[in-house]
Amino acid sequence: MKFPSPYTLNQIATIINAEYVGHEDFPVLGMNEIHVVEKGDIVFVDHPKYYEKALNCPASIVLINKKVDCPEGKALLISDDPFRDFNVLTHFFKPFLQAQNSISTLAKIGENTVIQPNCFIGNNVVIGNNCLIHSNVSIYDNCIIGNNVTIHAGSVLGSDAFYYKKRQEGFDKLISGGRVVIQDNVDIGALCTLDRGVTGDTLIKKGTKLDNQVHVGHDTVIGEKCLIASQTGIAGCVIIEDEVTLWGQVGVTSAATIGKKAMVSAQSGVSKSLEGGKNYFGSPAEEMREKLKQLAYVKQIPSILKKLENKYAE
Repeated sequence: MKFPSPYTLNQIATIINAEYVGHEDFPVLGMNEIHVVEKGDIVFVDHPKYYEKALNCPASIVLINKKVDCPEGKALLISDDPFRDFNVLTHFFKPFLQAQNSISTLAKIGENTVIQPNCFIGNNVVIGNNCLIHSNVSIYDNCIIGNNVTIHAGSVLGSDAFYYKKRQEGFDKLISGGRVVIQDNVDIGALCTLDRGVTGDTLIKKGTKLDNQVHVGHDTVIGEKCLIASQTGIAGCVIIEDEVTLWGQVGVTSAATIGKKAMVSAQSGVSKSLEGGKNYFGSPAEEMREKLKQLAYVKQIPSILKKLENKYAE
């Protein structure tokens, strides 16, 4: 998330009532999660296990819960609760705006685009040309839709990230301030749900097709010309490269990468990153031929046990 204009370190510290280390005029350009941060961004860290990673990532400002040595060329914001204060900044820069109309007057809708009855189109949504948005679709604030996109009935674009911190009193939600971005020539089936990024974008690239009842988690990037079949669930921060096929009821764990032209067979569970150009099956998903061999061996176990029983019975 980039700020509408540059802020200073002192201004940001004032918003969250935090101490800081660095020049008061140190420029702050935005805020992001660690996997998408750029120079000028704030990143937050609240566990010693991740201090080193956060301090050495591309972010220029680290919101941290302990005074540590500040890396050269960077600045620190010292907070007793970085998670809370990251949410304060999201509220400040991306406050919730209550809708006044079913189709916001702040939305931009392209030529020859059809929006069927009972849709919700939020503030600052941009929809391109020649799109078809079927009934009961909800497109939350700030989503971007390209040209020649079809979205079928009941789908929701831009719902909040499933991201919580466990506290003694319950779960504390990390507020979502990102977007969903859909490029040209994408089809989205009925009853699909695409969560927006926490601070960045959930992105579906050109020519990709989603079947009915597909879920895409926050900050996930799906490449060009992918096929995602029904009831597939993709967690947050996943990277799916171009021309990947995921058949029905595939589950993909958070932060995994699936390489270009990989195919994952139905009801498989992707528990780690997979190389491109191969076929996968099973849970955990493995290369299909190897997995089928394993299953063939498992089927032989009863006959092997029977032979052993007969041998020792003699």
